[in-house]
Amino acid sequence: MRPISAVKTAREIAPSICRNLGRLGLLSVCLFALFTMVEDGWAGSAQNVVVTDQLGRDVHIPQPPRRIVTLAPSITEIVFYLGLGDRVVGVTRFSNYPDEANLKPRVGSYTDLNVERIISLAPDLVLGTRDGNQPGSVRLMEQAGLTVFILDTKDLDQVIETIVTVGRLCSISNKAIRMAGDLEHRIERLRQKVQSHPKPRVFFQINPRPIMSINKETFLHDLISLAGGRNIAAEATIKYPRISIEEVIQRKPEVIIVAGMKQGRSLEEARRRWLEFPLIPAVKNGRVHLIDSDLTNRPSPRIVQGLETMARLIHPELKWDD
Repeated sequence: MRPISAVKTAREIAPSICRNLGRLGLLSVCLFALFTMVEDGWAGSAQNVVVTDQLGRDVHIPQPPRRIVTLAPSITEIVFYLGLGDRVVGVTRFSNYPDEANLKPRVGSYTDLNVERIISLAPDLVLGTRDGNQPGSVRLMEQAGLTVFILDTKDLDQVIETIVTVGRLCSISNKAIRMAGDLEHRIERLRQKVQSHPKPRVFFQINPRPIMSINKETFLHDLISLAGGRNIAAEATIKYPRISIEEVIQRKPEVIIVAGMKQGRSLEEARRRWLEFPLIPAVKNGRVHLIDSDLTNRPSPRIVQGLETMARLIHPELKWDD
């Protein structure tokens, strides 16, 4: 195994390389360079390796981990995306994708974990999330001798990075880099397709009652921008502002996209409610749409599908068959 100083040196230089190469499209090249600097020392090792997580902690990871508990639906999706579903022994309550995840034991919700249940599953790796998992629960698991690695997947870039990180932790770095690169290619192709077209005003609704939207500090705002739209609530002072119907009418969105934590009738009712206001350009032109919130609200590999769906709704004039 290479000395940990080599890992830290690679970690320190990779961000500056990535910044110089650009936001998307070449991230996988940077990551490949980073991990090939250290992966030779990991290959075939039956010992622990030390990796720094998103809390800045040096975590000893068994190589390779065989019993994994995931503490957020997005992390569950990433692990299954990498073909590691057979290693998963526990998931949180709303981990409903893919279908196989529904067959795994539940360990509470990601904000209210059942630590005793997690310990009873005897995982050799617990993958947690920086936003959501309570620090007290993480400490209890560590005190019980569990290996807990904290990830951070708040935006599109971090989803890509997390896929590669999980691949590293599970000794499948090459596969993870390749799969992350495939997602990057889809993102870059979409960005190039919409960049030269006008950006219509978009109202993105995340809750029906009260009506709520998102500001520029959220990854949903990033999705709207990448999909070629302009978020009319971008300058709100809080991340998830309440907004009145009168404000929406005044700001004249050309596209309304309705998502939310609840699916089914409540979302359809929210869509029909907007149809009562034909003064709004989006309503007048038949551009009030529903979107599956699991595709947009979860920072998982499916968020790229959510981005592509959003781009089709914002730019129906473009050809999307390819």
